[in-house]
Amino acid sequence: MTNTGPTAKDRKAVAEGLAKLLADTYAVYLKTHGYHWNVRGPNFSQLHTLFMAQYTEMWTAIDEVAERIRALGELAPQGYGAFGNLSSIKDGDPSRNAEEMLKDLIASQETLIGTLYAILPAAQEAGDEVSASLISDRLTAHEKHVWMLRSSL
Repeated sequence: MTNTGPTAKDRKAVAEGLAKLLADTYAVYLKTHGYHWNVRGPNFSQLHTLFMAQYTEMWTAIDEVAERIRALGELAPQGYGAFGNLSSIKDGDPSRNAEEMLKDLIASQETLIGTLYAILPAAQEAGDEVSASLISDRLTAHEKHVWMLRSSL
């Protein structure tokens, strides 16, 4: 953490938003990975591969978000309890059929995108270009995920 750039108060506010982002991303990651294991039907191979590409991309992002929280001088939340308190995204249901899984992932991704749009102004107003850039990059990734999921319906 540096003592230049955003104020300590602004860094804390941005880190709190990033903590929610971390929890939401982890929830969508877990759901996507679970659906990767449990998807079945005539499109199994394509969906299995799509879900793997998406959860792999999110796995890397989880680390980037957590490390940004640390760079801002705050502790990153960890554990199911902490993530559960921060995220409204529910667990996936492995009994769903492929189309229901796709629709559930779309809704979860859109919730995550909502979180990104909600936290972006705090980073921008704080002059925290690093966090704003990270949030923008995550928007790009998750909007692409939604496009690919929706195109698979």
